[in-house]
Amino acid sequence: MTSRLRELPPVHRFTTDPLVTCYDGLLGHGTVRSCVQSLLDEMRTAARAGAQPPSFEELRNTVLERLAVAQSAGLVRVINGTGVLLHTNFGRAPLAASALSAASTLGAGYTNLEYDLIAGKRGSRYERVSSQLRELSGAQAALVVNNCAAAVLLVLDTFARDREVVVSRGQLIE
Repeated sequence: MTSRLRELPPVHRFTTDPLVTCYDGLLGHGTVRSCVQSLLDEMRTAARAGAQPPSFEELRNTVLERLAVAQSAGLVRVINGTGVLLHTNFGRAPLAASALSAASTLGAGYTNLEYDLIAGKRGSRYERVSSQLRELSGAQAALVVNNCAAAVLLVLDTFARDREVVVSRGQLIE
C-alpha cells in the first residue's frame, strides 16, 4: 500500500506543468491547486483500498477536465429567447449603455457613496437615490432594497401584518 501511495505524483508536479498552469490566470492558482489536491486525495483513498494509481498523464488529463468544467461554470452571454423580458435566471434586464458606462466610470475609483462633500461629514447612501425615486414616482417616500424578496417582505409587513397571506406554491422555493 505504501509503495502505491509513493507512485502518486506530488502536487507541485501538476502546478508547474504548462498545461495545468494555463488555468492559473483563468481560475486562480488556489483553485487549480485545490483541484489537484482533491484528485490526489481521491487517488490516495483508492490506493489504500488496493487500486493501482493512474499514470501522471492520466491524472493530469483528469485535472484538466475538471478545470475545464470549473471554467465553463462562469458567466457567459446568452440569448434570451424565452419571451420573458425580465428573466430571473438570465440576470433580469441588461444595463443600458449609459448606465454601464456610468457604472464603469464610477466603479474605477472612489466615490462619495456615504460622504456629504458639502457638509464634510458622513452622509446617507439612501438619500440620493430615495430623493430621485420620489421625484420620478411622485411618492411621498421611497426606499431601495437590494432584491425582490426584500421588497415583497416590506410590502407584506406594511399591508398584511398579522394577517394571512396566500402564496403560490411555485414561489415557496425562494
